[in-house]
Amino acid sequence: MSPDGPATAPDAVAATFIVADVKQNVSLLERAVSFAEPRFAIRAIRASSSLRPNLSPSVLSAVANSLFPKDNAFRTKISCYLSSDVMALDVPVAEDSRNVLPEVEVYFGFLSLLYLHDSASQTKGLALATDLVDYIQTLNRRTMDPLAAKIFFYYERFHEAVGRLTEIRPKLLAAQRTAALRHDEESQAMLLNLLLRNYLHFNLCDQADKLVSKSVFPENAGNSQSARYYFYLGRIKAIQLDYTASHRDLMQAIRKAPKNFKSAGFQQAVHKLAIIVQLLTGEIPERNIFKQPLLMDALRPYLSITQAVRVGDLVKFQDTLARHIETFLVDKTYTLILRLRHNVIKTGIRMISLAYSKISLRDICMKLQLDSEEDAEYIVGKAIRDGVIDAVSDHEQGFMKSKENPDIYSTSEPQNAFHNRITFCLNIHNDSVKALRFPHSQRKENNLTDAIREEERLIAGEIAEANLDDDDDEMGEF
Repeated sequence: MSPDGPATAPDAVAATFIVADVKQNVSLLERAVSFAEPRFAIRAIRASSSLRPNLSPSVLSAVANSLFPKDNAFRTKISCYLSSDVMALDVPVAEDSRNVLPEVEVYFGFLSLLYLHDSASQTKGLALATDLVDYIQTLNRRTMDPLAAKIFFYYERFHEAVGRLTEIRPKLLAAQRTAALRHDEESQAMLLNLLLRNYLHFNLCDQADKLVSKSVFPENAGNSQSARYYFYLGRIKAIQLDYTASHRDLMQAIRKAPKNFKSAGFQQAVHKLAIIVQLLTGEIPERNIFKQPLLMDALRPYLSITQAVRVGDLVKFQDTLARHIETFLVDKTYTLILRLRHNVIKTGIRMISLAYSKISLRDICMKLQLDSEEDAEYIVGKAIRDGVIDAVSDHEQGFMKSKENPDIYSTSEPQNAFHNRITFCLNIHNDSVKALRFPHSQRKENNLTDAIREEERLIAGEIAEANLDDDDDEMGEF
């Protein structure tokens, strides 16, 4: 018995099942072309995820034998990118003389890209993705849109892996314009996210913001693409100091992201950025965020940052920053975390003003680990001006004196709170009244419809009675 004998039979059996699954997906693509329904193509792409772990050169060769004739040019071209030292499995070669659909050809190329990506064959994958993109751009078929979006994703992924992202930017921009003109929402959403990723990879925030302002993200895009778009949008606005809008977009990205282990990396990236942005807005994230199983280990450095900001401990903040600086640089949150130093100092000043009715600037300098008393005086003055603390600073004697907390009921705060609550209740009442108008009008329409049906029923009954009288007359004459 040859050493290859025991392994050949299981491979052949596995290839037979995979070929059957691929043929089922191909039938979905053919239905998509026949009925002009891209949703069948989307189902075929989703079903391909279960085939991905079992792809190999021999399996792909068996799939090619079942889909293409021997003289098919596309099959010959794809086979050049697969390993040539693997013997094809014994699967009958398709003898159908009909032309193979372009969707089937691109789908086989998509399966080959999955194998090359998982096997880290970056050079071959780059060449194959480039050929597939060039082939797709020669076609104008709406049933090709879901496949084209996937091909563009791996086209950008392979270029990123080899460090050649700048080369594909003009091609992606041209493809995005073409997709917008053709109303290709799948490719339009994918290409817009790829361009934003490309710009942010090189810290080109202004160009990314211009692209967002001059383009429209498709409303019917899938949740995965919408989550990516909101994530990139939140990063852009965070860099531009618009923390409130950034936090809103990041919350949208978290809501739309899939909640499974396959999207753990994306969930971790979004939560890391959302935590820093929330701290920059002056709020403290909830503690249960750091206890989620998928996020616990990844968010441990950010938990230390949050604790330092919450208590205003500048020493702990600087220690955490120095200890995890490599992690923050990889996550691209280091520059945003540096902005938190001012928030830590403000929190520390607030804690000091609550704990001491009067304290010298030298003691403030020592507690906050500042460089000099002048820095402490400037920080205290800015905190007083911004309304962070209610105190006075004495420059000559060098101390800060906190004012006594006034009785809140002697101010207009309770009145404003009651006004906001009353306004909220009135708005709910008005919305409820508006909503009640629609069932009322619908009830009138239903009553009118019932009256018309009753009248038609009476008329039908009279006609039936008349027919019976006629029948009786005819029977009598007979």
